[in-house]
Amino acid sequence: MEDDDEAGAVERASRLSRRLGRADLRAVPEARRALRELLQGWGKPGRSETAELLTSELVTNALVHTDRDAVLTATVSPAGLRVEVRDFVGRRPRPRVPIADDGTHGRGLILVQALADAWGVRPHGVGKSVWFELGAGAA
Repeated sequence: MEDDDEAGAVERASRLSRRLGRADLRAVPEARRALRELLQGWGKPGRSETAELLTSELVTNALVHTDRDAVLTATVSPAGLRVEVRDFVGRRPRPRVPIADDGTHGRGLILVQALADAWGVRPHGVGKSVWFELGAGAA
């Protein structure tokens, strides 16, 4: 019976889902921590750190550029990771070249575009999901 419990725990651990409160930037480090726990032992060195960085960018964008809640979903398998952040605003994000005087703003999607194996935006009836994928192998 114990083996069944352990197998169920491993299966459940392969998915993360969190509701992110509107404009609550405390959700960013909490999302990173939850993703780090999910990814323990996954991928080549550096992959989980890249995943945390990109997740932070998507979560921050959803909370800063919308006035609504968002939902973070991460699904991990031996082959790869998919992270989605769904918000409830239809406006599509666009990568933009940051302005030199703009501090650290404007770089999130550029990082996602540069570091993810794949990424995109999927429209929903209300809102959209911005997602990225990382393979477990490449570092």
